[in-house]
Amino acid sequence: MTDAANAARAIDALRRGWPLCIGGQVTLLAIETADSASLATFDPDHKADILISAGRAFTLKLANQIEAAVPDAPVLVARRSWLGLAEATALADPAMDLATPMKGPFEAIPCETPDAARAALTLARHAGLLPAFFLRTGPVAGTTPVSIDEIDGYEASGRLRIVARARLPVAAAEQCEIVAFRTPEAGLEHVALLVGSPNGQPPLVRLHSECLTGDVLGSLKCDCGPQLDAALRLMAESGWGILLYLRQEGRGIGLINKLRAYALQDQGFDTVDANTRLGFAIDARDFSVASRMLTLLGQDRIRLLTNNPEKVARIAAEGVEVIERVPHKLPPNPHNARYLDTKRDRTGHAL
Repeated sequence: MTDAANAARAIDALRRGWPLCIGGQVTLLAIETADSASLATFDPDHKADILISAGRAFTLKLANQIEAAVPDAPVLVARRSWLGLAEATALADPAMDLATPMKGPFEAIPCETPDAARAALTLARHAGLLPAFFLRTGPVAGTTPVSIDEIDGYEASGRLRIVARARLPVAAAEQCEIVAFRTPEAGLEHVALLVGSPNGQPPLVRLHSECLTGDVLGSLKCDCGPQLDAALRLMAESGWGILLYLRQEGRGIGLINKLRAYALQDQGFDTVDANTRLGFAIDARDFSVASRMLTLLGQDRIRLLTNNPEKVARIAAEGVEVIERVPHKLPPNPHNARYLDTKRDRTGHAL
């Protein structure tokens, strides 16, 4: 089995609520997918400590501001006799803070296996789960094994391949071709929509991260749906463009965690603070996927349609020359005005 296949198997185990052993150093059970029976089997002596992220620990006053600057770093919380599955779930999920305001007292303790703990939090993001685990030191028989290197290498896009392509007329342009990409191990398929025909000039390219709520349901909380529609129109007008539709919902944290972030936004937090309170990085997307897709399509020089200078830098760092950043500005609405202000003020978007 390949390294990537091992990591994919570990992700599947987490989603199914099965325990996982990382590097032979720690054995973990994801809090979100655990139940009373699986926890009793995993930890019959009630001694497994709880692994959370620094971003979540800062909210619980268990980490300082310096530690919280890396919100997806590991923090270990000592297990107590009263700290069962319900209490651990409330500890892990900031969206429950208003319903369960009285928590603790908790005690942060030294983490003797920081690399394995960090890898566990990374794997939780890949699985779309809250970054929170019951943790036991050492291996346990019958658990799914995975190495730290296998987890760290899982985001590598070198295995991405074109698997299907077909003509696809769309409302913005009748002359389009859709191209599907995937890796042998991962279940997600990324797609590219080629609008028009190559004309000898670098294509106008939009890197569009999947947004079910905005692209499909017409959410007014973000600008994703209007940006997608406008990008296709601009490509049609220019005669040649490529939309890369990347399956990286919620800036890479997944749909369920994005909805948790929405719940936190309803409590008054902006999109950046919501993500970090959940324990994730501000932007966890992997733009090497986009670079690989462009390479497979034979495009190494592009005009990038974006308001995000960081996106230009990240795609250029992956070997694609961005000869021009084309602004992509749309008017706000009353529901997304604060979201757009946050993108401008806290993530450097040129809005």
